[in-house]
Amino acid sequence: MSETLISTIPAQAGPAPRIGFVSLGCPKALTDSELILTQLSAEGYQTSKTFDGADLVIVNTCGFIDDAVKESLDTIAEALSANGKVIVTGCLGAKTGESGGNMVREIHPSVLAVTGPHATQEVMDAVHAYLPKPHDPFLDLVPNSFGSAGLKLTPRHYAYLKISEGCNHRCTFCIIPSMRGDLVSRPIGDVLKEAKALFEGGVKELLVISQDTSAYGVDVKYRTGFWDGKPIKTRMLELVQTLGDMAKAYGAWVRLHYVYPYPSVDEVIPLMASGLILPYLDVPFQHSHPDVLRRMKRPASGEKNLERIQRWREMCPQLVIRSTFIAGFPGETEEEFEHLLNFLREAQIDRAGCFAYSPVQGAAANDLPGMLPEALREERRSRFMAVAEEVSVVRLRGRLGATMQVLVDSAPAMGRKGGVGRSYADAPEIDGVVHLLPPEKMSKTLKVGEFTSARIVDVRGHDLVGVPV
Repeated sequence: MSETLISTIPAQAGPAPRIGFVSLGCPKALTDSELILTQLSAEGYQTSKTFDGADLVIVNTCGFIDDAVKESLDTIAEALSANGKVIVTGCLGAKTGESGGNMVREIHPSVLAVTGPHATQEVMDAVHAYLPKPHDPFLDLVPNSFGSAGLKLTPRHYAYLKISEGCNHRCTFCIIPSMRGDLVSRPIGDVLKEAKALFEGGVKELLVISQDTSAYGVDVKYRTGFWDGKPIKTRMLELVQTLGDMAKAYGAWVRLHYVYPYPSVDEVIPLMASGLILPYLDVPFQHSHPDVLRRMKRPASGEKNLERIQRWREMCPQLVIRSTFIAGFPGETEEEFEHLLNFLREAQIDRAGCFAYSPVQGAAANDLPGMLPEALREERRSRFMAVAEEVSVVRLRGRLGATMQVLVDSAPAMGRKGGVGRSYADAPEIDGVVHLLPPEKMSKTLKVGEFTSARIVDVRGHDLVGVPV
């Protein structure tokens, strides 16, 4: 869970209203925050680094698992205590409380307004009601913005590109569709326009996100849109192909997240093998045993997933796969859990995360028979992560001696004392990093947001160690 307290516009003289902003949760929530902050900035509001220095506070919440709910509620309480004027948005704002009303309202009745996720206009309406806008300049004049792409909360050299909202699946452990609704794909022309603005603004890594990237365009029957005066289908393959071509002109990366393992993904793998987009797939498998997957109501069986991975790696040997899994799902037997561990070993998942099943309020899985004791769920999560680390370390050791392209994230003193970066195998904040040692050549320098080549000389946990060359 990440938290960001944002200051987007430098302090300036005059009575411009100031708004504190906290963004919690996943990259999809972060892009919602970016939309809201872009609109706030376009209308002349300032943002404050502290609650008490603001005229009001906006908290963009997460409500996916119990820990996220607690963090969001605690943050709202902190903002109310420090400031008193709080607008709540995000996934938690869409959750129902124990008495059937809005959860946030039940626990914190003094908040000014509550909205669900991707509700920029509703948030702005609430802001206008309590803090009238000072002016409405042109968006391109907003400091730190990417023109038509608006403000971004990530470092300048990478950005998330959300291509759709919502999800058509009804997985029994998940309540996201009840908060974010069914799949709604963004018009492909709008997506590509934003991508172009980001590349032109200096972004070197574009991270494509959604709830289900593989399903992009399903809701509109892959209708034809237009970009640069040419027709283009609203479909993942055409989108990724165009993004790859666009990124190539800027020497940038394109990375895919939340890719469900549909057969259509096979068409994208050759683009990775050719170097057009990064050979990296973030695939939310969740489990491997067919019976568990059926109880989860997942869209693919474990056997097919293993076959797909093997086929993908035949097509693109350098492919890196990251995934998330759930241990201790209701009714999970020891045999089913061992099946998951064997899948992890056989599939050679490069980067794996695991959650112990959490009985999130409103999830259908809570009513399934065989709820496991919390201690057993946690024990299985620990066993899973031990195997995941074994697999990851072996995969990482295979890179010893290789020279890899690294995107520099940190480089104190121009990198003369080393720095930190990421290879194509490392998405920001969720995967490992490449620790860069001081360059061997005195003339070699490093700069944040630029690429360098590094010879891999060691493995440090989930990270690599490299010497810039």
